[in-house]
Amino acid sequence: MIKLTLKDSSVREIENAMPAAEVVKGIGMGLYKAACAVKLDGKVCDLRTAIENDCTFEVLTFDDKDGKHTFRHSAAHLLAQAVKALYPDAKLATGPATDTGFFYDFNVEKPFTSDDLEKIEKKMKELTKEGLGIERFELSPEEAIKLMTERNEPLKIELINKHVSQGDKLSFYKQGDFVDLCAGPHLMSMSPIKAFKLTACTGAYWMGNAEGPQLSRIYGTAFPKASELEEYLKAVEEAKLRDHNKIGRELEFFTTVDYIGQGLPIMLPKGARVIQLLQRWVEDEEQKRGYLLTKTPFMAKRDLYKISGHWDHYREGMFILGDPDDETKECYALRPMTCPFQYQVFLNRQRSYRDLPMRLGETSTLFRNEDSGEMHGLIRVRQFTISEGHLVLRPDQLEEEFRGCLDLANYILDTLGMRDDVTYRFSQWDPDNTAKYEGTAEQWDEAQGVMKKILDHIGLDYEIGIDEAAFYGPKLDIQMKNVHGKEDTIVTIQIDMLLAKKFGMEYIDADGSRKIPYIIHRTSLGCYERTLALLIEKYAGALPLWLSSTQVEIMPISDAQLEYATTLYNKLDTAGIRAHIDNRNEKIGYKIRQAQLEKVPYMLVIGDKEIESGAVAVRSRKTGETEVMSADELVSKLLIEIATKAL
Repeated sequence: MIKLTLKDSSVREIENAMPAAEVVKGIGMGLYKAACAVKLDGKVCDLRTAIENDCTFEVLTFDDKDGKHTFRHSAAHLLAQAVKALYPDAKLATGPATDTGFFYDFNVEKPFTSDDLEKIEKKMKELTKEGLGIERFELSPEEAIKLMTERNEPLKIELINKHVSQGDKLSFYKQGDFVDLCAGPHLMSMSPIKAFKLTACTGAYWMGNAEGPQLSRIYGTAFPKASELEEYLKAVEEAKLRDHNKIGRELEFFTTVDYIGQGLPIMLPKGARVIQLLQRWVEDEEQKRGYLLTKTPFMAKRDLYKISGHWDHYREGMFILGDPDDETKECYALRPMTCPFQYQVFLNRQRSYRDLPMRLGETSTLFRNEDSGEMHGLIRVRQFTISEGHLVLRPDQLEEEFRGCLDLANYILDTLGMRDDVTYRFSQWDPDNTAKYEGTAEQWDEAQGVMKKILDHIGLDYEIGIDEAAFYGPKLDIQMKNVHGKEDTIVTIQIDMLLAKKFGMEYIDADGSRKIPYIIHRTSLGCYERTLALLIEKYAGALPLWLSSTQVEIMPISDAQLEYATTLYNKLDTAGIRAHIDNRNEKIGYKIRQAQLEKVPYMLVIGDKEIESGAVAVRSRKTGETEVMSADELVSKLLIEIATKAL
């Protein structure tokens, strides 16, 4: 008997090996109709997979993340089939699922336009009505190359050769006359894909290489029900209204200038003020927690990056000043991270075990040569500022200091109201891609084992990300999605057991022996520009009072009230409250509407009545109500709201 342990810990037995699909049918036909894939011993497999041994067995539906991916991966194949039917000369590239849908890349003579999407979508609907079954088969390298040569798919042949060099099996999926090289998993047929929408077409590079073929990418999304698709599309339209790239410019937080360059935003006074407030707050909080402030150069000779390993592993992402291949001349590079610079603080003199932990913090400006297709508003840029820190410590201090880093990050996220919007990813190395990383398999097993133990002790709910680690060690990435569903790292905490030795970092232990310390790389807030973008999107530009560049707009009805308005302004300014007087010769209704559009938290309307009573009429952005109070009461109210960083 083969024993299958289900998700609820119950055990189901089958007499003989059989496909997972048959097991699911045995549990219930309703479940089978909803099933997209299965998870066997934690690995996502399609329903065709033969169950031959005891294992854990979990059925994945569209409600599960991996079930959605399987569903949408099949939708990507449906898209590719429709494109090949309409444009036989199109060459297939790759077509994965994403968190919000799917895309497929094609090599075509003429890039697709939005006008083509309607025709392709219509063809997809015709194909899905046929209810085509999806078959899986494997081929030898020779058979696979022969098949793709016959079908005139040169990019697939390139992929086959790559997979063969890595020792991968070559699997294919077929529906009707369409065949694609693919690892899967996939649905059993195209029938469940009833609701889909092609949403955009853009350019893309083959294998992400700007020097390779220029491809045409089609994006889409898919759902089992039309109602779910409609709900999603409505949410997308609402998200566009919160896109920081739109409202951040409209509200004058930032701008960009073509002749300055892509990924190099100009912070306008409003955005610069918010970032200043965040930086001062983070630096003060780090000081309270025992961090030592450093200030290090923006660039260094390549010699530094050779020691750290960045020259070998990150050179393509760096801005280099000079000829990187001419060893006879000095060559500099702008820093993509601060770690090798901050190590010099530790190395400045001999250290004792009593000096540890040494917590070093810096508001660091960094430079990374991002691909043009990756950049978006403030979320991914080429020059940015982060709250970077490195903790040099003894092995026995590792867990406590890691907890401290996570506590700081969570405190900041809580204060900003972002804690419920994030997820945690344990980013590990890929043992099948060792060229990307420093160190041995044993060193990586040790580092990841230590981090897993810490995360499990903390009780943190996390996902595992394979091949997402830094080149020198595993990390905990705190992830957040923008309004379009694109996920980025907002905070990272990394364990490094390698670089200290490369830099000759040692401390004298209690027994007089020399020891190599561990290092934690961390950010407490991460990239300030990215954080600003996510805050703009979360609050639709209406930032909390303590972060608003203008906290109070004072609006005299006419010039007759300007003197009293100035008195109020001075009182607020003396209390440290950021106020502005709208002294334009405009009607009060217009001034109020403008202040509302600019998302000012509080508006003071000043007329003769207010002057006579010595009071102020305070209109709240949050409630939309007007309350009359004295100037002293207003100052007290605002100072409490600012001090508590109320949301």
